[in-house]
Amino acid sequence: MTERPADPASHLYKRHRFPAEIISHAVWLYFRFPLSLRHVEDMLAVRGIAVSFQTVGEWAGKFGAAYARQIRRMSKGAFADKWHLDEMVVSIKGRKHWLWRAVDANGHVLDALVQSRRDRKAALRLLRKLLKQQGIAPRVMITDKLRSYGAAKNELMPSVEHRSHKGLNNRAENSHLVVRRRERTMKRFKSSRQCQRFVSIHGPIANLFHYPRILLTSAQYRKLRTASMETWSRIAMPTAG
Repeated sequence: MTERPADPASHLYKRHRFPAEIISHAVWLYFRFPLSLRHVEDMLAVRGIAVSFQTVGEWAGKFGAAYARQIRRMSKGAFADKWHLDEMVVSIKGRKHWLWRAVDANGHVLDALVQSRRDRKAALRLLRKLLKQQGIAPRVMITDKLRSYGAAKNELMPSVEHRSHKGLNNRAENSHLVVRRRERTMKRFKSSRQCQRFVSIHGPIANLFHYPRILLTSAQYRKLRTASMETWSRIAMPTAG
């Protein structure tokens, strides 16, 4: 495949020898599906695009973060007022870390935060970040039986209803599965920074392509998918069209 320079009208792609279409497609593959960097390298090679997995990783970090920021700005105020919070163990270099995650009632990821603690301070940090990003407190907060959530909630938003029951929190627990699959593909995260960077980028991109397919007809699903891909094109290729 003949290479051509990136569109000079977009500062994001300056000094990159591959065009926005190829870069954005590689980033989309990596964050949309549970693929390794080498998998993406091979998928591009099949299409005649010779690029190393290291370069794909650099694209994922730089451009993925830029795309995620734009999606967050577009999504502000669009989430449900019921928050589901949960935490899962992540082993990094033999040390136990906790990935704290918040999703709304529709399964959209509100935020994810990697921390070395599982206590009130860690819960406070997550809630402060959520309140800053969302700009408003939830109507209902649903968690498991970890008492740190209640202590943090009482300090920051005492008027919010808190439902603490493991059986009610499947939505947040199911949201962890995506990271678990990627953790296996990557043969574990190499550092807390790498894990945080991945979840911070993956969440907004996953939200863009998240729709309850089981409740949709085929025509409705295709319509939503087309709209998501059009939004992705506007974000990743601002000069397209």
